[in-house]
Amino acid sequence: MNKDILKTGVQSFINKNWNTDIVSVLLKKPFFDGISNREIAEQLEAKKKCEKKLPTWFGTPLIYYPNRLSIEQTSSETTARYKAQIVSGESLVDLTGGLGVDSFFFSQKIDRVFHCEIDSELAHIAAHNFGILKVGNLKTVTGDGFTFLDGANHHFDWVYLDPSRRNKLKGKVIRFADCLPNVILHLDAIFKKADKVLIKSAPLLDLSTGIGELRSVKEVHIVAVNNEVKELLWVLEKGFEGEVEVKTVNFKNGTRENFDFRPSAEKKAVRGLSDPLDFLYEPNAAIMKSGAFHLVGNRFRLQKLHLHTHLYTSHRALDFPGRVFKIENILPYTKKSMRQLGILKANITARNFPETVAAIRKKHRIGDGSERYLFFARTKNEKLTVLSCTKWQREATIQP
Repeated sequence: MNKDILKTGVQSFINKNWNTDIVSVLLKKPFFDGISNREIAEQLEAKKKCEKKLPTWFGTPLIYYPNRLSIEQTSSETTARYKAQIVSGESLVDLTGGLGVDSFFFSQKIDRVFHCEIDSELAHIAAHNFGILKVGNLKTVTGDGFTFLDGANHHFDWVYLDPSRRNKLKGKVIRFADCLPNVILHLDAIFKKADKVLIKSAPLLDLSTGIGELRSVKEVHIVAVNNEVKELLWVLEKGFEGEVEVKTVNFKNGTRENFDFRPSAEKKAVRGLSDPLDFLYEPNAAIMKSGAFHLVGNRFRLQKLHLHTHLYTSHRALDFPGRVFKIENILPYTKKSMRQLGILKANITARNFPETVAAIRKKHRIGDGSERYLFFARTKNEKLTVLSCTKWQREATIQP
């Protein structure tokens, strides 16, 4: 951590040039004594990445930015705030602290938070930023989080960890057993010092695989932002043996779409099928990840187009956790029908369909864009169908 970067002139330069071309900075003569242009470029690049992901850091003077990779690996403020809503109590230890975004938001809900980071450079940066952000109940511990936990002489309300999904031997990994640290091997030690554990995992991890790897899983939270799954969060409670509750959330355009359920309810859900009616529904990414394909239809009294086509239909429009479309035209998928449709540009989705979106565009010479939406789907009785739609204007207004 080069403290010269915090000098007034350097900070003024960073604040004025954070959106500039990084290559041009690297190619110029040094701007400041004691600071390389590469260090300046790192600050500029990292600050730019924080503009939307970490607006609190971006908008606070004298923040020291780590390298780009640390920014990419950290939680966004949106997902960190959500995690903070899960925890409560007097004490929490973050075993894999990183830049400290999660720890910062935990400190707004928990009386004492311990932020452990094994990388001394990153630990110093996080501690400096906590001071700038005026966090008084958060302590940074430089070193291995498990060593700190083992040596602690008191019980914590929560332990949080975000294992690295970059394994030196296996490259990018998904399963808990392959992440570093291997949380499965440490669960006994963790439960000696805390009754509740919150773990962040890769969005691609299969829910049943994660539940099978861990134990005492009480809740799984699937967190999406703008219809993209960003995090899976696993709540473990010592001695818990009941049924897991799955909680899904999608943050979109200032709204929050929630859909919670238990797997047993999905198994019991009625599987109602129908030909396309007047409106079409596409669940958000968090619900799709959860696998509640029948239950979501039951809850909103919708019919599915096909057992394996996760699109839904109804005669009248409803607020729904996802996208809602008005069906303008229903056609069989044939060359003649596509010629009759005569659409040159459209947004295309293919569900349970033998051709990919790319193949459909190429085959029928359909460009991207416009206000027209084409859904290519297998419908009831195995029909290959094209649904020409427009987006329903009162799309999903579900509140927190």
